[in-house]
Amino acid sequence: MVLEIENTLNNESTAHITASSYFPPTLNAWSIYLNDQGLSPHTEKAFTADLRLFVSYLSPDRTIGSISTTDINNFLGWMQTGRGVPCSPKTLARRITSIKAFFRWLVKNGVLVTDPAEPIPQKTVISPLPTVLSIEETQAVLDAANFHRQASKPDARYYALTALVLYTGIKKGECLALSPNHVDLDAPAGPLLFVRYSNPQHRYKERKIPLPEDWVEAFYEYKSQYELDDRLFPWSPRRLEYLLEDIGEEAGLDKHLSFDMCRWTCVLNDWRTGMEHDKIRQKLGISKVQWREVSMKLSQLAEYA
Repeated sequence: MVLEIENTLNNESTAHITASSYFPPTLNAWSIYLNDQGLSPHTEKAFTADLRLFVSYLSPDRTIGSISTTDINNFLGWMQTGRGVPCSPKTLARRITSIKAFFRWLVKNGVLVTDPAEPIPQKTVISPLPTVLSIEETQAVLDAANFHRQASKPDARYYALTALVLYTGIKKGECLALSPNHVDLDAPAGPLLFVRYSNPQHRYKERKIPLPEDWVEAFYEYKSQYELDDRLFPWSPRRLEYLLEDIGEEAGLDKHLSFDMCRWTCVLNDWRTGMEHDKIRQKLGISKVQWREVSMKLSQLAEYA
């Protein structure tokens, strides 16, 4: 994934960095800068680790202004053939991205005049296409979940969970963080789900997603059957995964029904029905950079899945 860091610069983080600076203080400033961009902890950790590996390859007396394109190419070659540790195409692509983003950040903040990483070609690696449900499989899943609502001992929990992730495309972590007040049944434009984040750095992922009427009906049943205080689904992540797995088996799937499968099925249906692409992106809560790969996958899925 390419970091979308050139859009917002932080001059304060490089105020005391010059071309003659050594890497330790520069990497500290880089780490602070990444943290300020609202990236996930995993992304920030990976990008910082990539730069530290690059620095460990260099002589300790090298300054940031002394790095050449040859140095970077030598490092990339060493990673692939000289380090003795396997380097997958995806890892290589990310490390190239990390290095290019780091030096682009220094140039845009006036620390360096030229960018030694600019001539390095970016390697794009697209992960395999996700597994999705067909229209028939989706209906079988909803029917299986709905069966529990009409059992001798009604249980709307299965439908409330399964239909929600299939209709909204929310991630497992977002589902776990939902509370009952994130469901607004009286919104002027119709029932809405609010996806919120407690961490201010992730506020850009927050969004409102319309809810269909049949889910609202199941939600009323679900609320009457379970005590819902702080969480909409007050169970462990594994328990919710088991609920989806149970529904998948009852629907006769030969696939492993999961949050991720429901998420991709949801947005593929939106793509096929002609929803504006930027609205799909906003519904997913992802950046324009992330959307590049996602849209490529959706285009392929729409043709072959």
